[in-house]
Amino acid sequence: MTRFILSFFGSIFSVLTLGAMMIALTIGAVFWMYGRDLPSHERLAQYTPPTISRIYSTEGQVIDEFARERRLYTPAAEIPDMIKQAFISAEDKNFYSHQGYDPRGIAVAAFEAVKSRGQTVRGASTITQQVMKNFLLSGDREAERKIKEIILASRVEEALSKEKILELYLNEIFLGQNSYGVTAAAQTYFNKSLSELAPHEAAFLASMPQAPSNTHPVRNKDRLRDRRNYVLREMQENGYIDEATYEREVAMPVRSVQNGDFEPYHRSLPPRDYFTDEIRRQLSEDFGEDQFFSGGYSVRATLDREMQVEGAAALRHALEDYDRSRGSWRGTGKSIDADLLDDPEEWRPALQDVRVARDVDLDGYWYPAVVREVRDQELVIGIEGVESDDPRGNTVPRSDTSWFSGNLYDNFEPGDVIHVREVTEDGSFQRWSLRQVPRVQGAFMAMDVNTGRVISMQGGFSYQDSVFNRATQALRQPGSSFKPFVYASALDSGYSPATIVVDAPIEINTPQGVWRPQNSSNQYYGPTPLRTGIEQSRNLMTIRLAQEVGLDTVGRYAERFGVYEHMGRNLANSLGADETTLYRMVAAYAMFANGGERVEPTLVDRVQDRFGRTIYSHDAAEGNRRVCVNCDDAALPQGQAPWVVNDRDRIMNAVTAYQLTSMMQGVVQRGTASGVVNLPVPTAGKTGTTNDAKDVWFIGFTSNIVAGCYIGYDQPRSLGRGAYGSSMCGPVFQSFMQKAVQKYGGGEFNIPDECQFIKIDRFTGARLPDSASGDNVVSECFRAGEEPLFGIQFDGGWAMSGDFDRIQPGGEEAREVTTSTGRKAVVGPRASFGTLSSGGLY
Repeated sequence: MTRFILSFFGSIFSVLTLGAMMIALTIGAVFWMYGRDLPSHERLAQYTPPTISRIYSTEGQVIDEFARERRLYTPAAEIPDMIKQAFISAEDKNFYSHQGYDPRGIAVAAFEAVKSRGQTVRGASTITQQVMKNFLLSGDREAERKIKEIILASRVEEALSKEKILELYLNEIFLGQNSYGVTAAAQTYFNKSLSELAPHEAAFLASMPQAPSNTHPVRNKDRLRDRRNYVLREMQENGYIDEATYEREVAMPVRSVQNGDFEPYHRSLPPRDYFTDEIRRQLSEDFGEDQFFSGGYSVRATLDREMQVEGAAALRHALEDYDRSRGSWRGTGKSIDADLLDDPEEWRPALQDVRVARDVDLDGYWYPAVVREVRDQELVIGIEGVESDDPRGNTVPRSDTSWFSGNLYDNFEPGDVIHVREVTEDGSFQRWSLRQVPRVQGAFMAMDVNTGRVISMQGGFSYQDSVFNRATQALRQPGSSFKPFVYASALDSGYSPATIVVDAPIEINTPQGVWRPQNSSNQYYGPTPLRTGIEQSRNLMTIRLAQEVGLDTVGRYAERFGVYEHMGRNLANSLGADETTLYRMVAAYAMFANGGERVEPTLVDRVQDRFGRTIYSHDAAEGNRRVCVNCDDAALPQGQAPWVVNDRDRIMNAVTAYQLTSMMQGVVQRGTASGVVNLPVPTAGKTGTTNDAKDVWFIGFTSNIVAGCYIGYDQPRSLGRGAYGSSMCGPVFQSFMQKAVQKYGGGEFNIPDECQFIKIDRFTGARLPDSASGDNVVSECFRAGEEPLFGIQFDGGWAMSGDFDRIQPGGEEAREVTTSTGRKAVVGPRASFGTLSSGGLY
């Protein structure tokens, strides 16, 4: 009997042992089979998740963000314990004790699934397993994936610390509202940092991973509250918070940005504009778009926020003034259903959904509004963000519409979406005033002439109305603003500001027929010095000069300055007929202002990666390098600044740069920009107006700031009679530079040592005594060591007849000047074809 019993139990033992062995072998085989080709868990140690790239102003304030996944990576050491405890309580309370997977949790989940016949399928994944799923595996619920999770989780637990695993989880997890990771979610839902969160807010976030779409703080507020309170209870049971804290926190209301309880984070940022979007475009080209949007870059922009506001306002004023002078109302072209207008609960959401510009601040913020009723003498409107009982009222009087033709019934219908702004007088509200985004467009840009740092850029009237950046992307004809490059090529080729060029009619045979270029005035002025030619923007002189110098030479200069990559070699291009951008033109003018050194424009001072390493610095960039000679000198005397020298290429001779700058000062003082530009510091510049005034320009500079403007329709067409670079862009430059001079100052332009000054008559080019004075006298820089020749005349190969009427600036009268002896002498009348001799004028 005993033997039988022993044999029986022995058999059972053998069966059990064999069964266990078979089960172990089976499990081992399964794990071996599925574990062969798994991703390497070692990748997690070098994991760099997609994070937000941020752009900072010069003051260190965030001014824009770019990301596909809104994530701010935060190391575990900087995540408060309470945040970790909330997620552990919600997702994996045994996190610190298990080895990557929880057998008991798996068994309970399997039992419930069988019991409910598949109706109740609860997750049994640990935090480590969720990390594996998020980082290395797919997100489906197949058993195969679960096995792989367990294998990888056990491997990771051996390779990484619990804190590192938790860091990966808390930075990777999706928490709704395009927020990835706890730091971004805290900002999204509460506009707070992690350290500012209360326990109920931490539990709020910990409620999200299970199903973010089912715990929306507005649509599913009750469900979110229940889940939050469950997490708080788990925190209390796990000993992370005491009973009193639990009772206090569970009684707190569910508050969030989405419910209007907190100011949204994005409102602390200025509206996206042309400047930051251009940074995005340029860095996406340099680093790759995917890398820029996910690389977590910290970008220090060159933007001066104060001057950006000034530049935008100056351009907008010019565009709006021109638009209103056309006397036509267009509005936004958008409307909402008139049936909604009786109920604010209906028209307000409808108005908010209409895509119109909401970034215009011009003499006050431009509010989107809807016409609710059209009356004979007023419009009844509903204004976004303004309540119906606002003391400012909700009407626009008929008197405000006097600038455009037609009555109110002709121009408006109920449901029309419009813009309005406040009109105030002595700080008191007067009325609501109609506004419209102009159809005419333009661009403005300003930069430091020595460093290339762009301090202001406005690529159109409104970024939200049109994202096309006309400062960098619009190819336009620069017109007469290109002429300084023709003159620069001549001055570097041996010509001088006193060189005489004939201003007379020209006929040129072209494949399109005979071209007869004319001056803007349709008049001719005969033999004229270069200085007066550029001051008065003489087209015919420029063409003759380009022909004399050679179009290849002019083209090489334009290309060297970066105005064009390749300029067409035809004479029309000497008048700015080829197309370029404002960005290129302003940068090129900076090289006149800084004495002829290459300067590369930049919107970015520095770019750092997610680890704080500098991967781009403008000062260290090739071709724009500045070297600090004694920055490392520990013995540098107190109060003495380090010595920074430029290591940049020279584009033009310093004397040429000064001669051209001096001549363009004449443009401002008495030429085409006189009476428009008037600053308290020396200023130079050049106007530009293309054929039929399709584009108008002004680019000017002081000793340290260069700024430029162009205005024109996106589909080029005439701006009409009276449209000139001086009248439309000149005021933009003047308005901006008045504030720029107050902030950045300005001084005399640097005079090269190689300059020798000789006084000449600016109308005739005649040499005058050193003591001569008068409106016609100008002290001109000539190259030291080179005896200037006066009176030599160039005509470009086109002969000049002596029988046309020549207009003499300043009239036909002879002028009296003071000589070196103090006596009076007469100069003039001005030289004509018949008075020029081979001996020249003196």
